[in-house]
Amino acid sequence: LAEHGPEARIIAGGTDLLVELRRSVRQARVLIDVTRIGGLDQVRLDDDGLIHVGPTVTHNLAVASDLLAERGFPLALACWRVGTPQVRNRGTVAGNLITASPANDTITALWALDARLTLRSVRGERTLSFADFYQGVRQTALAPDEMVTDIIFPALSPNQRGVFTKLGLRRTHAIALVNAAAVLTFASPPRSGGSGDRSPTVIRARITLGSVAPTVIRAPEAEGALEGALLDEERIAEAADLAAQAAAPIDDIRAGADYRREMVRVLVRRALTALRDGTDGSAGLTTGRAEFPSGPPMLWGRTEGRFPRLAGKTVRHCDRGPEPIECTVNGENVVVHGAGGKTLLALLREDLGLTGTKEGCAEGECGACTVWMDGIAVLACLVPAPRAHGTHIVTVEGLADLTPTPVAFGGTPSSSPGGRGGGGQGEGGEVKPLHPL
Repeated sequence: LAEHGPEARIIAGGTDLLVELRRSVRQARVLIDVTRIGGLDQVRLDDDGLIHVGPTVTHNLAVASDLLAERGFPLALACWRVGTPQVRNRGTVAGNLITASPANDTITALWALDARLTLRSVRGERTLSFADFYQGVRQTALAPDEMVTDIIFPALSPNQRGVFTKLGLRRTHAIALVNAAAVLTFASPPRSGGSGDRSPTVIRARITLGSVAPTVIRAPEAEGALEGALLDEERIAEAADLAAQAAAPIDDIRAGADYRREMVRVLVRRALTALRDGTDGSAGLTTGRAEFPSGPPMLWGRTEGRFPRLAGKTVRHCDRGPEPIECTVNGENVVVHGAGGKTLLALLREDLGLTGTKEGCAEGECGACTVWMDGIAVLACLVPAPRAHGTHIVTVEGLADLTPTPVAFGGTPSSSPGGRGGGGQGEGGEVKPLHPL
């Protein structure tokens, strides 16, 4: 980054960056892939009660984290609502933050959790709050020579509850029309289950709203209405009204401003009710734990969602350069030259003639380009071809000779080792049910 300055960009998942480059939203002549650097994909709790999320932690790794499910639930739920398993297997939390779209789900969740970002360069290190980091639509304080190296936030304590809620045009794989997150600190640990006569006293509140302003915003008037008061129906309704007043949405092709503002009211009311009662309370909208599966489909087989490291020196590939991309595709060793500027999808189709992998959208919306990379399902249209160097790729052609299905569809579902990973189709034609019928 210090060498190339503004011409360089860090790439990890690339699920946002490659689309932005294709649309000329961002400019870059050099992409620096950090996904094979060890130790950057960890979620940990330190001795001071702070949770650290590494820069290459993917959305699926966040979903699978027991620590986040227990002490950082709004982030885990927001990551679950991002894209599809293929997108979540590559897309990172840090990348979602850096893209800085006001509709990005993890920004809303982490802002409510009072998160900070550590930025590092050869010049030194600094830590910024979200209010200081975000400067406008897709604009941040990240300097061209800096990298986000840590995402830090206080772990939720027993007297705190937090939730994330989102409304899209469909239940999954949708950009938020509106999203919201709330973290409440109560005078004492609230009880769970049921509803009605419990109205715990709120001593601190954080409410954040996404897709209703140039950046994700807080709703300070709504927060103030809750603090020092009982969380009863009247107070919840008042806070929801104030949150709607804080929103400044626009009309676009997906929704009108008036509709978005009303949905802020609805989502905040349901979120606060769920936090009070310790129940889902969503009535069809994602609000609480009822929408967070205990065994989510990861499509990462037995890998636990972590790609192998690449031993040896840094590998450089140039656009149309002679540097070879060497990998295994459907069990055969292949060497491709001149594909440094392509996507993995283009390499497979144009250089190897494997046309079973399709381009349906070229932006990660359809799944037609799904392949297995080192045992993990990814979207080939969002993987730079050089990232395939040293990997094992399986395309649909590699599944032509399917082995007999080892588990009947009514049988016991598979699960990945460790964490919260769910079952799915294994690499090389091993088909297993995602959930019992």
